Amino acid sequence: MGSKPRGRNFSDQNGMSAQVTNTNTSPVPTGTVRGKLTPDAPLAKHVWFKSGGNADWLFEPADLDDLKAFLKALEPGTPVMPLGVGSNMIIRDGGVPGVVIKLGAAFAEVNVTGETTIEAGAFAPVSMVARRAAKAGIDGLRFFIGIPGSVGGVTKMNGGCYGRETCDVLTSCDVILPGGEFVTLTNADLAFSYRHSALPEGAVVVAVRFEGFPGDPEEIKADMARISNTRKESQPIGSMTGGSTFKNPEGHSSWKLIDDAGLRGFTHGGAQVSEKHCNFLINTGTATSTDIEELGELVREKVYANSGIKLEWEIRRVGRV
Repeated sequence: MGSKPRGRNFSDQNGMSAQVTNTNTSPVPTGTVRGKLTPDAPLAKHVWFKSGGNADWLFEPADLDDLKAFLKALEPGTPVMPLGVGSNMIIRDGGVPGVVIKLGAAFAEVNVTGETTIEAGAFAPVSMVARRAAKAGIDGLRFFIGIPGSVGGVTKMNGGCYGRETCDVLTSCDVILPGGEFVTLTNADLAFSYRHSALPEGAVVVAVRFEGFPGDPEEIKADMARISNTRKESQPIGSMTGGSTFKNPEGHSSWKLIDDAGLRGFTHGGAQVSEKHCNFLINTGTATSTDIEELGELVREKVYANSGIKLEWEIRRVGRV
């Protein structure tokens, strides 16, 4: 049978407590799954910052049935964290307890399912959803071209840009709950708010359905090209970064608050505030996740001292400190 958690407690960014999993024994009975199960697995290569510790276990399911079987067999109480394309995330240097679920090609299909509807696997980049919708003459999803994330990631965090959010177009999603139960959740079930959803803790999104409206393919494509060019010109594309670091306070832009505090290009260890866009933090090549997170906290302190406004993290910070 699976191992029992042992070791010290840790606190994640929400203050929730869990225990370190014993990685000497498989968390599921031998022969339970067909996918790849790796102990003490490095995660830095899977995230955009290219930093951070290891997962106690990394599971890469072969397909949907394999994922269901794994979560059903997993010892109750074992922490589970889905990992998409690794944008908008800091993996702390102490690593991630329990099991990290990394979906792959079996969860990356994007299909037009109706005149104005798209269904996409959770691992598919949302930019692919935008392009597929444009080709089919489905409008309303063009903003996805500006988000460097996966379908599962934007669902969990209600990703958005240019005045639109995932909640504006998502109709329902399929998830696997801890214990292996397959359920479909509606837009209302997810209770979306700014950069947040009520997706159950440990649930793994596997597929999502989006609803747009009829549009002209060439006009949509032209506007998406404009969005892509604007992003390339204004954001540090190609750098080791995590996307927008802080939420925009009501009535303010985080980048301007950071710039006004004199922090453009500010460094801490191997981490830097982007000179191109102040709401992006960058790993200059030698940064640890601790460097990056500490830089973010220094930015918050200095912005508060300068403006009286407390910035809230948008990037997820997960794992052991």
